Amino acid sequence: MKRIFTNDKAILAVIFLNSLLIFLEESNFSSVWITTLDTLCLLFFLLEMCFKISEMGFVGYWKNGWNCLDGLLVILALPTLIANLFPVELTDFSFFLIMRLFRVFRVFRLVHLFPHFNSIANAFKLAMRESLSLLVGYVITICIFALMSCAMFHDAAPQYFGDPFDSLYSIFRMFTIEGWYDIPDAIYEHITPTFRFLVRPYFVFILVVGGIIGMSLLNSVFVDAMVSDNNDDIKNKLDELEKKLDQILKNQEENK
Repeated sequence: MKRIFTNDKAILAVIFLNSLLIFLEESNFSSVWITTLDTLCLLFFLLEMCFKISEMGFVGYWKNGWNCLDGLLVILALPTLIANLFPVELTDFSFFLIMRLFRVFRVFRLVHLFPHFNSIANAFKLAMRESLSLLVGYVITICIFALMSCAMFHDAAPQYFGDPFDSLYSIFRMFTIEGWYDIPDAIYEHITPTFRFLVRPYFVFILVVGGIIGMSLLNSVFVDAMVSDNNDDIKNKLDELEKKLDQILKNQEENK
């Protein structure tokens, strides 16, 4: 049993099978075989969690971040397991049915079994930390433009700027360069001629500041932080190589 529950390849195979079963279930392919295999997969995950808790201890198991993810997904999948083992009419238990929807999150178990995922995750955390201040500034910029636009255009285009939340979403759309021209064109038709000449330059300015400069700057900082770990490794190797060359030269001079 220990060889099974500590074998990443075996666990990965069961997760792939379970993901395929979820796909078939969500595609309205239902059969006794699919339900049976899904139940067996859920039992496997439950036994795996129980085995690891017995080996590592309850506290030791939950101290590990990946075990927390696995354990949480197993707990969320329990309604599905109960429904498969004890099929009953659940019309009056809507909350129970909602809990069954969480079975799709079991696909996340695939993530940490892929090679080099830990290094990718560490690089992602480093990139988020390095770009956090810029990201906060980016969000503040969106909020400023959203409130300004809401105050100016809530009557001319209530579908885009009727309230601050709609305005935030509309400005975010423009910052992502998604259909940005639809918004100023819709406002242009419903605003007084005196201010029409300001509408399009105003939104072009928003597009340039947020969509072109802002997004490019944010992406460049994030990507640079993601690859910085690899650069550090190369730098360390070069430093070691330089030390070895210095030692070789020093030895040659001493031999002379």
